[in-house]
Amino acid sequence: MSFVLVDRPDPAVAMVTLNRPERMNAMAYDVMVPFRDALRSLGEDNTVRAVVVTGAGAGFCSGADQESAGVPPGVAGLTRPTYALRAMEVLEDVVLTIRRLHQPVIAAVNGAAIGGGLCLALACDLRIAAPAAYFRAAGINNGLTASELGLSFLLPRAVGSTRAADIMLTGRDVLAEEAERIGLVSSVVPDVVGAAVEIGQRIAGFSQPGIELTKKSLHAGISATSLETYLSSEGIGQLYLRMLTGNFEEATAARKEGRAPVFRDER
Repeated sequence: MSFVLVDRPDPAVAMVTLNRPERMNAMAYDVMVPFRDALRSLGEDNTVRAVVVTGAGAGFCSGADQESAGVPPGVAGLTRPTYALRAMEVLEDVVLTIRRLHQPVIAAVNGAAIGGGLCLALACDLRIAAPAAYFRAAGINNGLTASELGLSFLLPRAVGSTRAADIMLTGRDVLAEEAERIGLVSSVVPDVVGAAVEIGQRIAGFSQPGIELTKKSLHAGISATSLETYLSSEGIGQLYLRMLTGNFEEATAARKEGRAPVFRDER
C-alpha cells in the first residue's frame, strides 16, 4: 500500500494525498519521506503549475505518530540525542520542501490538522478548509512546547501574534468557521478538494514566471525588515517580466477583444 498518492486531476495541477487514513495520516517516516520525495519530483516537473495537498479519510494530518512512527533514514549507529536531531531534520525538510517549490501549494484541509499537520498546512501558500476541518497546536497538550516545524514563525504571520499566542498557549481547537474568520484559511467549502483544484487551474492560466516570482516575493515580503529595502526587489521582478515577455501586451489585447489572455512568457 502506498502511503502517498499522486494524481493529476488537471494536466497542470498535481494532487498529493497523504494516504494512511487509519492513522489520520500521521507523520510517520514511511509517510513523510515519500511525501517529501513526491513534492521534490513535482517541483522538477515543468508541466505542473500548482500542487494540491490533502489527506485521505477523515483527517488532513494528525501530527506525530505516537504508536508507529517508523525509522527515519540515515540513523544507523547514532546515539539517542543525534538520532533525535536527524529525525527532526527529516520533518523540517518536508516543511522546507513545500516552501521551496516553484509552484504554489494549496492545502485542501479535509479534516483534523493537528500539531505537525497544522505546520504542514501553514507551510502551504494557500489553505482552504472543509466544514469538518479543525486545527490544533497540540504540542502544549502533550507536555511539550507548541513550537515545532516553523509554527511559531508561520502562524503569527498568518493570523497575527495575539491570535497565534491564543492558539499555541491554550492548545484549543480552531474550527473551520473560526479559521476562516481569523485568516488561517481563505474559505470553507464542502468540496474542498474540488475547490483547491479549481484554484490550481486558475493559477495555471497565468504567467509561469509571474506566479513563481509572486510566490517568492510573498515569502520574502513576510521576512523583510523594512518596506524601503524591500520595494526594489518587487520592482525588479515586475520589470523583468515587462521587458522580457509580451505578456502585458497580450493582456491588453485580450481585454480589448473580450477573450482570455494566453501568456507565452516570451517575446
